[in-house]
Amino acid sequence: MTQAETGAVRESQSGSFLPNFCSIRVVFALVITAELLALLLTLAGVQSLNGFTNELSMRSLMMQWIALVGITLLCLVRPRLARLSSAIAGMAAWVLILCVSLITALGALWLLHEPLTSSRGLALLVESLGISAIVTALLLRYLYMQHLWRGQVEAESEARFQALQSRIRPHFLFNSMNTIANLTRADPLLAEEVVQDLSDLFRASLSDSRRRSTLGDELELVRGYLRIEGQRLGSRLRVVWDLEELPEQAVLPSLILQPLLENAVYHGIETSSEPGTIQVTGRYRRNKVNISIRNSLPRAETMEVRRQGNAMALENTRQRLQGFFHDESQLTIGEVDGEYQVRVVFPYPWIP
Repeated sequence: MTQAETGAVRESQSGSFLPNFCSIRVVFALVITAELLALLLTLAGVQSLNGFTNELSMRSLMMQWIALVGITLLCLVRPRLARLSSAIAGMAAWVLILCVSLITALGALWLLHEPLTSSRGLALLVESLGISAIVTALLLRYLYMQHLWRGQVEAESEARFQALQSRIRPHFLFNSMNTIANLTRADPLLAEEVVQDLSDLFRASLSDSRRRSTLGDELELVRGYLRIEGQRLGSRLRVVWDLEELPEQAVLPSLILQPLLENAVYHGIETSSEPGTIQVTGRYRRNKVNISIRNSLPRAETMEVRRQGNAMALENTRQRLQGFFHDESQLTIGEVDGEYQVRVVFPYPWIP
């Protein structure tokens, strides 16, 4: 593992491996898991089908109370657990669930008017604590291993991102320098603006790939990039912006949009002798930011050169989004009305 990958893994491990228990998706998953566990235990222990319904309802009630109360408490204390080491945070979460199980079991015995010293009372108490201890330990182990795996994925994605920068930087730099050289004689003020756009782009490109950015900064960066390409391609490049009330303060990884637009220029506009169009559309609906990048495709008779891509930029962008938003983002590609389209969807507000 390279030094960059090792640093990324350590950074990922330094955060809490516990998920956001306030998330509806996490709550739903744990509730379904608790119900399936109740069904499995009932099927394993029932003697006849006559008492199956009553036994299942009792176990389901117990499991759901433990799951819902435990999730609520973990949601409330997660900010404090996030400041602890993984081992201490995991132990604290495990003890918390055991305490909830103990209180729930004692409450069930009180409602059933069952003495704690009776054989049935002791069996219920031991069963509740034993099952909670084992299942919670397995769940925490799974969450920790998933946390390590996500850190490894992020490290590999960042390594590919650095390789991608090394690949595209000379290509774009040479074209931009030629454009600036031509503008220096024809329009010095415009050449100065192009130099400023180029410096902003490379400042972002050369910064740490783990740096967080905002949607507003990313849009401003790609506007500068398209201005540079517009000076080089002239009337061959037409850009259409269709953005509606996007949350520009939304946080996301740096350099997410620029590689996608560079792909659109490189494969869709440069390869054609006819003018082409790139349309950038942005919508914010139901706590999701949806950005679409569409570019016209060159006709076979107007194609100057056929370029085969390796989808490196797309795969790198997809993995960086998934690593940052914990698989709650999407990057899809396809053809719509004869044009190539890339859609990026990510949540806002986002609570990691």
